Amino acid sequence: MNTIYLVRHGENTANLTREFSYRRVDYSLTPKGVLQAQQTGAFFVGKQIDAIYASPLKRAAETAAIIGAMIGIEPTTVEEFREVNVGALEDWPPTDESWAEHDRIVRSWFEGQPGLRFPGGENHHMLLARMRAGLAQALAGRENQRVIIVGHGGIFTFTIKDICRDIDLPALIRQPSRNCSITEIDMLQDGESWVGALRGWSSHAHISGDAVPQIVGHPAFDKR
Repeated sequence: MNTIYLVRHGENTANLTREFSYRRVDYSLTPKGVLQAQQTGAFFVGKQIDAIYASPLKRAAETAAIIGAMIGIEPTTVEEFREVNVGALEDWPPTDESWAEHDRIVRSWFEGQPGLRFPGGENHHMLLARMRAGLAQALAGRENQRVIIVGHGGIFTFTIKDICRDIDLPALIRQPSRNCSITEIDMLQDGESWVGALRGWSSHAHISGDAVPQIVGHPAFDKR
């Protein structure tokens, strides 16, 4: 068994502007995002961590670099952990109407239409295959190790019910994925694939003071 910590990146400009950000839109951390990453690094100091992997997008790579510097591990970039490919939506203005279309597609994935794609982007099958490929790379050859994966709220949230057993996703995400939140999963190898047991979802208890996020993301299932 291995343990993974899915760490959402720190705050970046797209969190404030509500822009979609898969590839073309790629901002660095804000000062608050840097502080969030530092506090997350402090959380992991003294814990046995064997590796850090990160999405190539700046907000994730910079978060991973800050954590890695604090615990003495050089992060490895993994393309598969990039945020959800929303296709043409990345070129749309971040209006309520744009987000409504995003939500419509995501909800359809969990209401019997996982093959529905973002225009020019991914469907759920493609996203899940990408996430599983990233996990396979991060966990290859490991046993009884602890791995940090720094990535994004979308890919983490929309794949977790398939990565882990017995997940009630709408209930789970009533606690949204905040910047630098930590999700802990025990991963067991089942043949050639990995199956997770969720130990903690989107914890942000380590974030305090000026680092407490004001932007909590955009839950696609529950707007409350």
